[in-house]
Amino acid sequence: MKIALFGKHSQQSFVPQLLEFFRLIEEKQIELLIEADFYDYLKAILPQPPKADDFILGDCFQADFALSLGGDGTLLNTARRVGGQAIPIVGINTGRLGYLSASDGHDLPQLLDDLLQGNYEIEQRARLCLSSETIKFDYPLALNEIAITRRDVAAMLHIHASVNGEYLNDYQADGLILSTATGSTAYSLSVGGPILMPDNRSIILSPIAPHTLSMRPIVLGADAYVDLSVESRSKQYLVSLDGHSLSLPSDTRLRVRLADTPVLLVRRKDQSFVHTLRTKMMWGKDLRSEV
Repeated sequence: MKIALFGKHSQQSFVPQLLEFFRLIEEKQIELLIEADFYDYLKAILPQPPKADDFILGDCFQADFALSLGGDGTLLNTARRVGGQAIPIVGINTGRLGYLSASDGHDLPQLLDDLLQGNYEIEQRARLCLSSETIKFDYPLALNEIAITRRDVAAMLHIHASVNGEYLNDYQADGLILSTATGSTAYSLSVGGPILMPDNRSIILSPIAPHTLSMRPIVLGADAYVDLSVESRSKQYLVSLDGHSLSLPSDTRLRVRLADTPVLLVRRKDQSFVHTLRTKMMWGKDLRSEV
């Protein structure tokens, strides 16, 4: 088995688990690739550096699994590095929420055994693809969401939206979030968007602070494509793909659709989406019963 390791540079409290993790990898003769910058960080915080078979410098690598050591943001960045390759991603949470993670970081020996023995399932998570006739984006894919937001905080945006070539709405708002089912529990949820099961291949449109109460979120089908044009007093606006932002001139037209290739996420067989929803999101929890 070959694994590629990516991580966040804040693992000081996780050193004992990391040492045991790397010992087990060597003991089980697992081939280990480590992202080069993360390896330099590990050398600085560990009493002895891990034994790596190779280093990942760019986005072209081959592995059976990509391990993401951090929180949900680290996993989103790992998905960017994996790109369109069919490499399953294993989230190991050493951050705060770790909503997308397969492990909380304290059961790494069992996690490695599960991977070696095939005791896991792979979920196909739909992601979004952004395109424009005038701009070529370096990385046009997003697992959670694509957000259109203001560059000038003093004025709202006027976003013209059509679906499959038919006029949908003019959004007068601080912005618009286009979300996947995976992203339905992220930014979109915070502005009143619905929660979707992760295997749902839909696009959610959720306005940010709309100027009218009648402007509500809408869920589109898997084959939908959304065309957007933006009017802004500052003549610019921001487009953000999973938190990576780019400033665009207001005459830039955008198209958003589901990408051709999904992100593959590893899920342990004892995990479920609804259990995670209840335990990590506290979904449906009535705090009055605890007073």
